[in-house]
Amino acid sequence: MHHFADHCCHSANGVSYSFHLLPSGLINPKCTNFIGSDVSFHVPSFFSELKQLDEKGLSDVYSRIFVSDRAHINFDLHAAVDGLEEIELGAQDRHHWPRDYKSTLFMPLTTQANFTVNGPSYSTKAARSGIRLADVFDQELFEAKLRRLAYGYKARYGDLLKYDVDEEIKRFRGYRTELAKYAIDGLSFMHSAQTSDMNMIIEGANVRALISQEAVMLDISMGSYPYVTSSNTTISGIIAGLTLNPKNITETIGVVKAWSERSSRRLAANGEHPQAEDVAVADLVVVKHGHMINYYTSLNLTKLDVLDSFETIKVAIAYKDKSTGKELDCYPADHNTLDNAEVVYHEMPGWKKPTTSARTYYDLPKQARDYVEYIEKFVGVKIKWIGTGPDREDMITRG
Repeated sequence: MHHFADHCCHSANGVSYSFHLLPSGLINPKCTNFIGSDVSFHVPSFFSELKQLDEKGLSDVYSRIFVSDRAHINFDLHAAVDGLEEIELGAQDRHHWPRDYKSTLFMPLTTQANFTVNGPSYSTKAARSGIRLADVFDQELFEAKLRRLAYGYKARYGDLLKYDVDEEIKRFRGYRTELAKYAIDGLSFMHSAQTSDMNMIIEGANVRALISQEAVMLDISMGSYPYVTSSNTTISGIIAGLTLNPKNITETIGVVKAWSERSSRRLAANGEHPQAEDVAVADLVVVKHGHMINYYTSLNLTKLDVLDSFETIKVAIAYKDKSTGKELDCYPADHNTLDNAEVVYHEMPGWKKPTTSARTYYDLPKQARDYVEYIEKFVGVKIKWIGTGPDREDMITRG
């Protein structure tokens, strides 16, 4: 699981819950929850989210969550440093879209709203100067490590760094006793869970391994670098971060939106009003890219109902070089190549009918079924689930 953005879940009783750091399995009163070793663990967020869920009436949330003691701590120091690193990046400005935003369909837009920045935390982890949850329980060691980390950043940024290490140390003295209730040896926990055939669902994946297409493009190795997060968010990251036995993964499900939400968010970020042609686009190049990485056994197509009002549905099926007209073989690693490419679209007729009430595949209009089957044929993977609305029952299961 990765601490990245707001995940909203609706329970059977109609209550909505927001999850940032905590697993959504806390909704199920019979589910034990675990935050793995590759998570950037922000302690204040952990406690505040638990409190919010408890206040919303979820049962026993404090006794059903554990955290790997190998998880790296995401300090307020890291947030302070992130802002300074953004200033250093200057012209590169990885928080903005390329000038020609229509040349690229999928480039993750990162923002500090609603989540804690993770980049500097992962940087200190890679540089072997990070502080893990296990370190918190040795007070002398912990404080020495945090002071050394703060000293290094202070030497780099001087008075530009607005951070009080003593204040953060004081907060962690208060956290220490409470954190001890949740910190466990994650390796032993996962080994025991797997050898006892415990059923597991993994956030961002699932054993069945369920992986969102958005997560694929945020992967630091295989995503749209540098517009990515700072960790591996594909199936390889799941296996490594949770010491998951690959043999236990029986099915790999790719979660794909029927339209590109990033298109409208990109336009909004540039102060422009989204038009139908900007919204009603599924980027099948990206979906196929995800399949080449994760080897999906099936797809879950979500938000089909968003397309109910469109006369024409556009899907992106290729990128081609603007200067030569030659189609690119696959999603390119070079961002300049991507920024200078144009999109090849396939157009299909819309259905102009509501799909939210559909409960079986053949309740869908024929044009909607044609759309589903076109995606299946293009990607080469069967769509087993189709989401047609926000509620739990708005999901069609195909045999």
